[in-house]
Amino acid sequence: MADGIIPGLVKGLATTAKSLTRHTHTAEYPDVSPALPPRSRGVIALTEENCTSCMLCARECPDWCIYIDSHKEELPPTTPGGRARQRNVLDRFAIDFSLCMYCGICIEVCPFDALHWSPEFEYAETDIRDLLHEKDRLGAWMATVPAPPALDPGSADPAEVTAAAKPARGSAGAAAPTGGTRGAGAAPRPTRVRREATTPPTTAPEPAAQPAAEQSRVMPAASPEPAASPEPAAQPAAEQTRVMPAVERTAALPTAEGTEGPSASQQTSALPPADDAEAERAADQAAAQGDSTQVLPTVSTDEEGSE
Repeated sequence: MADGIIPGLVKGLATTAKSLTRHTHTAEYPDVSPALPPRSRGVIALTEENCTSCMLCARECPDWCIYIDSHKEELPPTTPGGRARQRNVLDRFAIDFSLCMYCGICIEVCPFDALHWSPEFEYAETDIRDLLHEKDRLGAWMATVPAPPALDPGSADPAEVTAAAKPARGSAGAAAPTGGTRGAGAAPRPTRVRREATTPPTTAPEPAAQPAAEQSRVMPAASPEPAASPEPAAQPAAEQTRVMPAVERTAALPTAEGTEGPSASQQTSALPPADDAEAERAADQAAAQGDSTQVLPTVSTDEEGSE
């Protein structure tokens, strides 16, 4: 065990002897001020002109060490006939550094860059109640805030610079030159392109004109009319003579005994004759008896077969 202690003690004495011969690196504060990096979190400085009393920093502070008081005041209209506006006026802005844990949340959430980190750290007090600093002392530390680093040359302009470069609302019409011409140094105005409507037309397109040769072939469509019932086809003369009316067909039927039927002359006239001689004989008999029945001439069976 003694063998392990002696070598370690010798090594420690050798290290101490080397340190005695080297130059010290301790900063003799307060005689020598330390060189702090630019992003050191020393104290929080306030730009009173940028504060709008939005209370974002006070609500987001995890230690509730920020106290803000303000009131509203009415601003007269900037143009004749305009409307009066209201704005918040900051009355008190205090930070209790005895409670602050230097998290930097209040600086990050401030939308108007009213709070900044300052490398100043010499604000020690003998009484803890004196660590509650008001807006006057917070504003005095803005002189120690380092300048922000330069922006990339290819980056866009900050929003503050763009807003400051815009012309005033009322001076837009007065700045334009008379006669509709622009200044020599002004940028050319871009050409406006009118976009055509992409919706299809509601009306049907008209048909293209056809050549004269095709127009002569096109016939106009007839207006729809109710279809007429087809007329019965005309029958031949031979079939017309063979059709008997209902009265003649009744007279042509034989009657039973004891019933009165048509006369013999009527029966003879109703039956179709076999040839022309018989037709003339039947006509003579009908004329002699005074019957007014007319017998139509018919075509014999032999003639129908020959036809």
